[in-house]
Amino acid sequence: MNLIGRLPADSEPDSLYEAFTAWNTERGLTLYPAQEEALIEVVSGNNVILATPTGSGKSLVAAGAHFAALGRDEVSFYTAPIKALVSEKFFDLCAIFGTENVGMMTGDASVNSDAPIICCTAEILAQIALRDGVRADVGTVIMDEFHFYAEPDRGWAWQVPLLELPQAQFVLMSATLGDVERFEKDLTRRTGRPTAVVKSAERPVPLIYSYRVTPLHETLEELLSTQQAPVYVVHFTQAAAMERAQSLMSINMCSKAEKEAIASLIGGFRFTTRFGRALSRLVRHGIGVHHAGMLPKYRRLVERLAQAGLLKVICGTDTLGVGVNVPIRTVLFTALSKFDGNRVRRLRAREFHQIAGRAGRAGFDTVGYVVCQAPDHVIENERALAKIGDDPKRRRGYARKKPPEGFVGWSEETFEKLQTAEPEPLTSRFKVSNAMLLSVINRPGDCFQAMKQLLTDNHEDRKAQRRHISHAIAIYRSLLAGGIVESLKEPDEHGRRARLTVDLQEDFALNQALSTFALASFELLSHESPTYALDIVSIVESTLDDPRQILHAQLNKARGEAVAEMKADGVEYEERMERLAEITYPMPLADLLFGAYETYRRGHPWVGDHTVSPKSIIRDMYERAMTFTEYIQFYELARSEGTVLRYLADAYRTLSKTVPEHLKTDDLIDLIEWLGELVRQVDSSLIDEWEKLANPSEALESEAELESRIRPVTANARAFRVLVRNAMFRMVELAALDREEELVELAPEVEWAAALDAYYEEHDEIGTGPSARGPALLQIEEEKELWRVRQVIEDPAGHLDWGITAQVDLAASDEEGHAVLHVTGMTRM
Repeated sequence: MNLIGRLPADSEPDSLYEAFTAWNTERGLTLYPAQEEALIEVVSGNNVILATPTGSGKSLVAAGAHFAALGRDEVSFYTAPIKALVSEKFFDLCAIFGTENVGMMTGDASVNSDAPIICCTAEILAQIALRDGVRADVGTVIMDEFHFYAEPDRGWAWQVPLLELPQAQFVLMSATLGDVERFEKDLTRRTGRPTAVVKSAERPVPLIYSYRVTPLHETLEELLSTQQAPVYVVHFTQAAAMERAQSLMSINMCSKAEKEAIASLIGGFRFTTRFGRALSRLVRHGIGVHHAGMLPKYRRLVERLAQAGLLKVICGTDTLGVGVNVPIRTVLFTALSKFDGNRVRRLRAREFHQIAGRAGRAGFDTVGYVVCQAPDHVIENERALAKIGDDPKRRRGYARKKPPEGFVGWSEETFEKLQTAEPEPLTSRFKVSNAMLLSVINRPGDCFQAMKQLLTDNHEDRKAQRRHISHAIAIYRSLLAGGIVESLKEPDEHGRRARLTVDLQEDFALNQALSTFALASFELLSHESPTYALDIVSIVESTLDDPRQILHAQLNKARGEAVAEMKADGVEYEERMERLAEITYPMPLADLLFGAYETYRRGHPWVGDHTVSPKSIIRDMYERAMTFTEYIQFYELARSEGTVLRYLADAYRTLSKTVPEHLKTDDLIDLIEWLGELVRQVDSSLIDEWEKLANPSEALESEAELESRIRPVTANARAFRVLVRNAMFRMVELAALDREEELVELAPEVEWAAALDAYYEEHDEIGTGPSARGPALLQIEEEKELWRVRQVIEDPAGHLDWGITAQVDLAASDEEGHAVLHVTGMTRM
């Protein structure tokens, strides 16, 4: 029976508490004192600030808050900082309360949004609070990982609900809140409810700290020999994590039986990329890698192996701190300083405690270990001095190795201070936007009074408040000047003293911010253009978040090619540098998009909070006719595969949802189908997750698998034809660029040099434009087990008498997840 069946007949605090604790007792759970204290306050209707260590059961208190809200017939909201954590919590709560009682809103996904329990990102709740204020149907708010309040770009979303929902009961949770006295007083003043602070420095699993001046591989060998594994080795870049993992292959991590158990759990898991093949070698040796740039299926594999106790060491980044359920006995810091995007600095107390808190998990360990490595130059000096011995003369004569230039060091004293340091006070990150003003103006009542309250009674200091007021006034004047808002001489029937002259779509700020701009921009394109489908893609790509790693790789590639070309042309160094400054990553339709954006923004000022950003990743991959693996290799993005895949998946979903059916040509449908199949074959988990959200009941019933069953790539005939077309056209492009070595690598049995010589005796060039890659020039004879294909080459004379021929092995294609071709020749018809 799920928890919904345990709701008592009345909503008295004692009844709610007894019903909830009885349910936990039946599950064999004994509540910690901090949990009991927090739950008593929750069922009593009080605000709760829960500041207890990682692994102390904050999720159970959150479930109790949802239960109490249901007992009072109130809607409760759970917020988290990232969509993946919101989705995970959605399924957890579905299992506890039943799928019909739980909904989810993340901006690009909405499931059962009328349910009494809603899981959402903090931004979604903030927009609801701005739009509806005290009228919002929000009874209880549980804000998980509340320390995100201090995030520079997103902290406003954690503050706004506190300011605009005085009717709600708040449960704020984090292991690293620091001093919360001002939140305690502020919540009580705003909501009229008592606010209880439940703090506990006692961890269910105590931690033991140690500082090491031995080389890291020796430290690890000692930790392994003293049963302190699994060890999470913390790095502050993805590259360092992977390099470290590979350097540890010389250490014997596992017994033969353990390696067999690893191989058994991996089973038929497909390692489809170069990074995946490297990871396969590592995990079979008992070493995991974990960071945000990995494909989701690889991260999930590492997590499952770790949960099974089969990985002795996991090398990863500090991102493990948010919402990942990996049992770790020891956290090993390789450094106590990091580059934060602007400078190298020492870790803050909050960052240290977030990471260290992952050591020793309740239910797995009785004690956890936190180990810190001394800086490399210190370790080297210690070893050298140990060899010298106690001779003072020789010790004085030793030239100590110095740290690298710009190095920000740390010591055992630094480590000890961090252990006892309180997390830094959370800093207010309030900000004003177009969407904020439009939401407040659009709600019933006096918007001027509401904005005055919001701007003068937030958590900012007076100087910052004056700055926000000036910004808000400037935005309001621009709305008036643009005719978006009109001032009313007399309040209307809803008490408004100003109103919008345009209709905002429902939840306008909750969805893809520039989706309406994209819809308007589609109308600027001609259906007759040979690049129409790709231009639609470029408009959609311009509205997506910038994947910095990919764009940086494209820029490096473009500049590298430009330098090589300029050197070949004899361009002098100074001029080369000047020209390089003008080179950027591909930005198709940039002039059209920037011009359209400026025009659209004048009539729809809320898009001013988000800038259009022309870029070409889907288009680039499609025009280059590359597979996912080829694209990763071309731009050297092996450590960012997950970033690339998430971008492709977001683009696929946006293309599927945003482009109206009447604008979809056959070419565009082909492209969308190709993109969806490409994502599914690389790692279907992102698409599977969307499908599970539509049917959460079925998702709960099905047993979680290490890797989702991937449908045969040939099952989607339309998408498979595009894959074949791209694979064939890739060879046309390489032939046009005279890249014989790459052609030989793809099809070593073909005499490419002779074939190209013969072609160029008759024609001057090989066409690679839109018509050259179109379906009309690909001839396919479909048979049961193989297809015979001929890619006709577009020549300048239009004779179309040359082509590349191949056979497509359907069974091998299904096995590999992409079109497997056996090229038979480049010949004249």
